Amino acid sequence: MFFHVILTTSCNSECKYCYGEALEDVDEDSGDLDVDYDLPRKLNYTADQLDKLCKQDPYCVLTFYGGEPLLCPDEIKQIMDKTKPQFFMIQTNGLLLDRLEAGYVNRFHTILVSIDGNEALTDYYRGPGTFRKVIQNLKLITGNGFRGELIARMTVMENTDIYEQVKWLLENDEFAFSSVHWQLNAGFWKTDYARRGFEKWSTEDYNIGVRKLAEFWVDKMESDGVVLRLYPFLGIVESLLSGEKETLLRCGGGWINYAIQTDGQIIPCPTMWGMKSHYLGHVRTANPLKLAKEFVNVPCTNCGELKFCGGRCLYANVMKRWSAEAYDQVCDTVRNLVDAVSGQMPRIDELMRSGRIRLRDFEYVRFNGCEIIP
Repeated sequence: MFFHVILTTSCNSECKYCYGEALEDVDEDSGDLDVDYDLPRKLNYTADQLDKLCKQDPYCVLTFYGGEPLLCPDEIKQIMDKTKPQFFMIQTNGLLLDRLEAGYVNRFHTILVSIDGNEALTDYYRGPGTFRKVIQNLKLITGNGFRGELIARMTVMENTDIYEQVKWLLENDEFAFSSVHWQLNAGFWKTDYARRGFEKWSTEDYNIGVRKLAEFWVDKMESDGVVLRLYPFLGIVESLLSGEKETLLRCGGGWINYAIQTDGQIIPCPTMWGMKSHYLGHVRTANPLKLAKEFVNVPCTNCGELKFCGGRCLYANVMKRWSAEAYDQVCDTVRNLVDAVSGQMPRIDELMRSGRIRLRDFEYVRFNGCEIIP
């Protein structure tokens, strides 16, 4: 099992799509759900209790999460000193990576760092000076010996040119990433759709950019013999190459990838914090191999793309913040993604037959925090 260990509910950033939208949606409610809004600001269970949970699963993986997990460096070190999972990962905004000693940083199998593209775009979404500090810290940790996978984790919305910004992350002179994942900011808030231009942007910009990016991805296979680690493409191609007929939720949320709240309650997904009807056990007493599983329901189960998509987002499926019509526009982006990648398969098949690329080039660690379907 994979567990997101939520170390704190606090964050040192005020991003437009999280803090900013929370300010806009102050009157939003959770309908009939019983939500605990008073979770501890920092985890209040022990590393020993987490170790006991992890020892019951030979394939336990722990991912530090928040809020911003690096606000809790002492807790990170205590857990890394005490527990012995298969490996550790962390999702961070990158601003505090210099707070953790290299001896701990270098033990991470994967670091997912929030960066949205070039300096202008990242600072627009995440605040002035963010980009420079993150890049400085990335140079620091790699200079200090970090050799794990470093994933640029983009949040994408209407100011993002997906084609140009992903290419920039891969090819710039500031700090080139080998791995990129992006997540659409769609369906997490109730009132934001009305004040945004999601439909126009997704159809006239984003979907077109994804198709251009898929072609660029295969062009690089042809020219350089390398499969760039663009996670939304990797997951779909791996399924097509392996003959996988259908998939569950690709992030693993609710069936193999869970989260542990600061109070020790286990939930299907970090975004479902405080939703009491979705509590699945407690870190003190749960058997990780016997946790209940949760799956998407309608409308996802009535969709022809479910076999590739897996349902996209359990939280969105449960909460239904956006209207059915608005969600269908999100589903159009999924259909476009699958079609864009599928359309490149003849070229990929030919490159594999010629030996230019190999099946193992598409392998990746599943459930590592990349949802695959943006």
